[in-house]
Amino acid sequence: MIAAFRKAVLRNYATFAGRAGRAEFWWYCLAVFLLNILVNLADAFLVSPLLGLPGQAGLLSAILGLALILPGLAITTRRLHDTGRTGWWQLLWLLPLIGFIILLVFCARRGEAGPNRFGAAPLPLEGEAPPPG
Repeated sequence: MIAAFRKAVLRNYATFAGRAGRAEFWWYCLAVFLLNILVNLADAFLVSPLLGLPGQAGLLSAILGLALILPGLAITTRRLHDTGRTGWWQLLWLLPLIGFIILLVFCARRGEAGPNRFGAAPLPLEGEAPPPG
């Protein structure tokens, strides 16, 4: 999980070219989810009371969200590339619910074997077994 997050955020912060495997993408999603929980708790119990902000203002959450827009778009684009689709498919986010479901299915599917028009197949993450075949 840490390796996928580090790879997506630090090494490939705004890299839209190439491909991302399922493991890299889903470990990144899990890391962002857990980080959001921690930041929301910090907002609610530390930042808002210390700054005298009403309720849960979400200052840290807003900063985290802004910082993760580019890597989120980039890793989703690379994940779609792995399935043979362009990053423009992310515009499906604009369709409430159905767009999310379609993108969820696209990102969950196995990537194309071998190289495709977006580059070579992604390498396994540290400690991950290579895909069969």
